[in-house]
Amino acid sequence: METLVSLNEKGSGAVKQLRKQRLISGLPFMINVRELAGIKCFLEYPDGSIIEVERSASGSDFETIRTLTPIEASALRDRYQLR
Repeated sequence: METLVSLNEKGSGAVKQLRKQRLISGLPFMINVRELAGIKCFLEYPDGSIIEVERSASGSDFETIRTLTPIEASALRDRYQLR
């Protein structure tokens, strides 16, 4: 029987692979973190930029809150091992 750690590692690996595929395809990747409120997240773009967004009132789009500085974006990638 697989351990919880093993399943967690497989899940993390799958998410990292999906991130890589989306960015290579020119699509943004959504980064959800617990520190942000329920309707907020980050969108990482193929050019390396990351923006903090929240779901629009209609729920079908995002509204930009702010663009992370290159240092903040790098720290976010480091924190969640997205290199």
